[in-house]
Amino acid sequence: MAEPTKSIWFKEYRVEDLKASSRSPGQANMDSILGIEVIEVGTDFLKARMPVSERVRQPLGIVHGGANCVLAESIGSIASWMSIDPEKFVALGLEINANHLRPVRDGAVVAVCRPIHKGRTTHVWDIRLHDEATGKLSCISRLTVQVVDRSKVT
Repeated sequence: MAEPTKSIWFKEYRVEDLKASSRSPGQANMDSILGIEVIEVGTDFLKARMPVSERVRQPLGIVHGGANCVLAESIGSIASWMSIDPEKFVALGLEINANHLRPVRDGAVVAVCRPIHKGRTTHVWDIRLHDEATGKLSCISRLTVQVVDRSKVT
């Protein structure tokens, strides 16, 4: 009999928990401006969705590469936060790269984030973005995050 897969997260999280924790009363943030929301929490992955609207399109009518990077950095940062004790540590982005493979014009972009490396002081995440309608890969991103003792952040 196969053993259940152990979760990579610091504690058990539900999509509803993440939606509630990302809200800042009376204030907009980048995720809310672009409509980014977490849609699934797996034992070893996180999935988010960004609707394609005028807010994320560049002049040619396709999703802006910077919007892809915001989606990738957002989901990777959330994944790092979910992987640490938030009472003791913070997760800060160090580096992001993205290869834009295929344009997306309408619908939504879905991002799936999985760990490449989860060390004591750094995390590296593989983030794959897909056109929700076709399932075709549109962007591959890698995010490196630094894990810092909360007491050392001013």
